[in-house]
Amino acid sequence: MSTEVSKNWISKEPEKLPDFIIGGAMKSGTSTLHAILDRHPDLYIPEEEIGFWDCDNISEHFDFSFYDKGRKEWIFQDMEKDPTAMWNWYHTKFAQGENFLKGEDSTSYLASAIAGKRIAAQQKKIKLVFLLRQPSRRCYSHYFHLLRAGIVSTTFEKTLEYNPNLLLKRSLYKEQLEAWYRYLPKEQIKVILFEDLVADSKKTVQEVCGFLGISTDKFSEEDYKIHANKAKLPLSFGLHRLKNRLFRSYGNSFYLSSLPFKAPKSYKNRMLLAKAVTRISKMVNPLVEKKTPSMRPTTKEFLDNYFKRELKGLDELTGLDAYSKWFK
Repeated sequence: MSTEVSKNWISKEPEKLPDFIIGGAMKSGTSTLHAILDRHPDLYIPEEEIGFWDCDNISEHFDFSFYDKGRKEWIFQDMEKDPTAMWNWYHTKFAQGENFLKGEDSTSYLASAIAGKRIAAQQKKIKLVFLLRQPSRRCYSHYFHLLRAGIVSTTFEKTLEYNPNLLLKRSLYKEQLEAWYRYLPKEQIKVILFEDLVADSKKTVQEVCGFLGISTDKFSEEDYKIHANKAKLPLSFGLHRLKNRLFRSYGNSFYLSSLPFKAPKSYKNRMLLAKAVTRISKMVNPLVEKKTPSMRPTTKEFLDNYFKRELKGLDELTGLDAYSKWFK
């Protein structure tokens, strides 16, 4: 497969690029790994996910594009239109990390082959770290993320029935990694398991640091105990799904002003309404700390059967025993 990309997607200032990227999978511990690595005094990682390398991939970042109803035109992230603006936006993310080993995390990259193609084309050899989680459980966690974000308005089972790709595609690790290995050598990619990070975070982080070429001596024992992004759940799932159904179109308000190509002015009222709806929703149906309900056994069996077939050969591809752990 060709690795040729538009010349505009090749940075003219490779020294400003990150040294490593935590590229997903989504809901597989990337936030926790980020938080632990961020405690290392020799590392710099921007707080937010960036999504630069596949920002024009509509299927992965549908909320990075905006339709201007007045002009009847789309505003979207476009490297060919203004590469200077795009690169300045990205390089600025690492301006504070000039004297550090720089990294970023964006959970869409693993599932986006175009990101691998573009990263491989850079003059700088950027290392990639991917985390994989039991695929059915990752889908279930992903559902609750989408519920909180205002994107899904049906139950987990109904979402699987009517829009399965929304949840399933980010768990298709084998075909995703195969695409990355076509562009980058295996020694430039580190794959770890969410389950190993949970079971022994110190050992797993030490493996990652060895891959990145940094010492773990500057970590404290407390650093390894960090659990980031502890998710809260709506007090009433039914009320939250109703809110999502009525106000679904306001789901991308978070990105209105944080991208190189920003939303039109007409979106300001939309942003104000989104904030008002969110504020009222939190008062009527707040997000609280409570245990995630168990997945229905029949649904777990249904998903496991699917992923057993789709992920066969993953252990041979990665050198891990993920498949055998997940499908005992």
